[in-house]
Amino acid sequence: MLFDTHVHLNARQFADDEAEVIERALSEGVSHMVVVGFDKETIEGAIRIAEQHDFIYASIGWHPVDAIDMKEEDLEWIEGLASHPKVVALGEMGLDYYWDKSPKDIQKEVFRKQIRLAKKLKLPIIIHNREATQDIVDILKEEEAGEVGGIMHCFSGSLETAMECIAMNFYISLGGPVTFKNAKKPKEVATELPLEKLLIETDCPYLTPHPYRGKRNEPAYVKLVAEQIAELKGIPFEEVARQTTENAKKAFGIS
Repeated sequence: MLFDTHVHLNARQFADDEAEVIERALSEGVSHMVVVGFDKETIEGAIRIAEQHDFIYASIGWHPVDAIDMKEEDLEWIEGLASHPKVVALGEMGLDYYWDKSPKDIQKEVFRKQIRLAKKLKLPIIIHNREATQDIVDILKEEEAGEVGGIMHCFSGSLETAMECIAMNFYISLGGPVTFKNAKKPKEVATELPLEKLLIETDCPYLTPHPYRGKRNEPAYVKLVAEQIAELKGIPFEEVARQTTENAKKAFGIS
């Protein structure tokens, strides 16, 4: 049983073979997935897919890159959808300083609004971070986000930052980069953190693990992430699969 905590099956890259991709994931032992929506179109897609499959759930939020496009009614729309029985989290949300479409102050404002909404709705949050670690940690502390906790999605930071996030009630989710030969930080995090605080994900169709790097990622490949963590920790694959699935169910409140 493997739980892929972050997939984008709602992306155009899966438009032609969504059903086959899901079947392949099931055949590789993937028992649960969360489809993440981050704007109007992908939120609608996430809920559609979650409604069609018992084992697939949805997370809904607004991506920091597009923060400048978010209107107040979009936040109200997300709040309305959050009561859907298949919605288990808000996000992905956060900060992205790599792309310069949305000014930093607007990104921060939209991030804070979504954290406050999550606290109001008592839902965990999924955090997107690109080149903005300190500002994200500061905002999570200032907004007391630990009240709902959540997931540091596709974590690429240091072990010290990971420990700081765990102390704030967040799980650390590792994806394809942990399988990359020179990925020193994710490997260190996988090795040193307690298994009880780790999650696995693909972020498909992006960040494909070795040996498929450069090709389209898909949920079936989450097995490669689990295998790498098992190897780094020197424990059986089955233990990683069982514990990370248990962690994800706890994180998302899935019984």
